Amino acid sequence: MIGRLAGRYVPAGRDGRILTVVALIDSTGTGLYLAGATVFFLRAMLLDPGQIGLGLAVAGCVGFVTTLPMGLLADRIGAKRTLIGMQVWRAAWFAAFAFTTGPVAFTLIASAVAVAERAASPTTQMLVGGTATAEDRTRTMAVMRSVRNVGFGLGALLATPLLAHHSTWAYRGVVLADALSFVLAALLLTRVRDVRPARTARKPAPLRSLWGFRDWRYLLLAAVNGWLTLHMTLLSVALPLWALQATTAPASALPLLVLVNTVLAVVLQVPMAGIAQRSDGALRALRYAGLALAVCCALFAAAAGTSRWTAVAVLLAAVLALTAGELWQATGAWDLSYAYAPPDRAGEYLSVFSLGATVQQIAGPALVTSVIVPHGRSGWLALAVLLAVTAAIAGPVVRLLARHQPTTISRVGNP
Repeated sequence: MIGRLAGRYVPAGRDGRILTVVALIDSTGTGLYLAGATVFFLRAMLLDPGQIGLGLAVAGCVGFVTTLPMGLLADRIGAKRTLIGMQVWRAAWFAAFAFTTGPVAFTLIASAVAVAERAASPTTQMLVGGTATAEDRTRTMAVMRSVRNVGFGLGALLATPLLAHHSTWAYRGVVLADALSFVLAALLLTRVRDVRPARTARKPAPLRSLWGFRDWRYLLLAAVNGWLTLHMTLLSVALPLWALQATTAPASALPLLVLVNTVLAVVLQVPMAGIAQRSDGALRALRYAGLALAVCCALFAAAAGTSRWTAVAVLLAAVLALTAGELWQATGAWDLSYAYAPPDRAGEYLSVFSLGATVQQIAGPALVTSVIVPHGRSGWLALAVLLAVTAAIAGPVVRLLARHQPTTISRVGNP
């Protein structure tokens, strides 16, 4: 029984298992870096907070505008080669990070890193799609997501003794360890089966793809999914802000609420991804995500004006609903984005799809802090209605797309 349970968290194919190890190594290095990044910027690169913010903003814009070109590159030379190149690229620039100072160098290097950072996710999904069977594709992505959450936590723990030394070389060690993780990931990726990009006569010229992505139906799907990725902002921005400003919940409860989300995301992502194996499962997952996030927002509204421990209990229920929405959204996104991407243009389509989430990451915090929270309960209830409406329109959007673009997997079915 234990073996069968453990088997659910291990991809069936050799390539999937290698990619899972790559995800663990990559995320551990990233977790190590994120835990010490701010200290490194301030004390080793000698930056002030304003310079850090400006540099990261510029890097974010660079990553956004280069995501689609990187997807086109993956279509031309293959996802495996592109992903290996990204890992080597990141390793080189992180090594340079460790030995530079000043805002100009920081902005240039952060921008170079962002080129690969933003494009890595859709390229990885493309590689999984090309190496895993249709039945195992979504489960492999779910396993990798669970493993990445573990890796982030492990990396943060490993950073603790390095940061405790309070020396420039200790801070550099954090960055160099991240660079090493990318080298190891690149070496492991060479062992993944090489799937050549599909070639068909209808593939458009690169410049036409770059300046005129014309599948507006797929863009609608990307927009629906991007809106549902609001769960990231709800957890990282809205939960602490609302809990401290509008409820009587103690600040000490916040780390525990985030921990609940993290643990459940690791444990439940793979089982909940099983919904995609059923007829219409991916669409239902996207619908359930919208409804779960609507419930989360309604519970945020209900937490205001209650007693101390009632507020904690209601916020816990909100986090449970948020976590369910997060896991369903990821499952639906993986399956639908790949199913409706033409095989010969998977890199292009998946890159465009990922931009919906990127826009949310840029606009979501401003929406929550400037519109939702200032309007109190009415703001949360309005957001709940919008998320419920999103759940309702997911079906028509997928039906519209299905009439135009046949899916690459049969189980998406007729929504």
